[in-house]
Amino acid sequence: MKFIDEAKIEVHAGKGGDGAATFRREKYVPRGGPDGGDGGRGGSVWARADRNLNTLIDYRYERIHRAENGARGMGSDCNGRSGRDIELRVPVGTLVRDAATGELIADLARDGERALLARGGRGGLGNTHFKSSVNRAPRQFTPGEPGESRQLVLELKVLADVGLLGLPNAGKSTFMRAVSSARPKVADYPFTTLNPSLGVVRVGDESSFVLADIPGLIEGAAEGAGLGHQFLRHLSRTRLLLHLVDIAPVDEDADPVRDARAIALELKKYDPSLYRKPRWLVFNKIDMVEDADARIGRILRRLRWQRPWYKVSALTGEGCAEVCQAVARELAR
Repeated sequence: MKFIDEAKIEVHAGKGGDGAATFRREKYVPRGGPDGGDGGRGGSVWARADRNLNTLIDYRYERIHRAENGARGMGSDCNGRSGRDIELRVPVGTLVRDAATGELIADLARDGERALLARGGRGGLGNTHFKSSVNRAPRQFTPGEPGESRQLVLELKVLADVGLLGLPNAGKSTFMRAVSSARPKVADYPFTTLNPSLGVVRVGDESSFVLADIPGLIEGAAEGAGLGHQFLRHLSRTRLLLHLVDIAPVDEDADPVRDARAIALELKKYDPSLYRKPRWLVFNKIDMVEDADARIGRILRRLRWQRPWYKVSALTGEGCAEVCQAVARELAR
């Protein structure tokens, strides 16, 4: 299934039914008086988070959603039927914003959570509400109120504890396969990962965390270069970032220090709060070079790195368990 993490939709709540202006007419009941009922309430539009969904693709092709109008009031003091509500199912982690103002309407972060998107109009009043001692036969009634209409933006941010980031071909997908049951695509060319993927990492019998992998970042990602900029939003809910650094790049002109600084700069330009998240360096592909420790030492000195760092081989699994155990301890704090 194609992954869609943003969609624009229109929602229209139902109009309330008009009140009725009728009079009681029965044999042997002269001057029966007014008996017009009220109009029914218009249907509302709701959104509900559903853990069984993982994409907004349905709303990319079905953009307009209308609730049912309320029915008109009737005689014999019968009120009109209320319009049926409609409920839009969205993935857990969906943000709903007003397209015109950018106002956040709902953040559906838990399964089953509901939010009102557009309220249905109230039904009109029948003429029974207008009778009085001086107005025995009122012909007044009120029309139903229109329902709310809105243009909305649905934005999906996946729920994960830890996010993976790095350049294309840094080995993020291989690392994901090494530590979880997820099976993202792995190949020897850039941008193998085209969509975010999630994997559950189990540490021991009782501890686990959710790991998110997004397409590789390149310089200029915050302005739209490459693929990763489309999915940086999915890292905003994470508590920790693992920055994979390739210490054995194929390109001889590649500079791991320059590349690491470029990734950090892209995070800062995209969202300063994302840049401020705890970020650990994970040096990958130590199985491909003989002087791995020396290379890592030079990179750390040039970066003046004071935060945690680890060395792994995602291909052989060396060092991966230590990283996962450290992450589990950090998340347990």
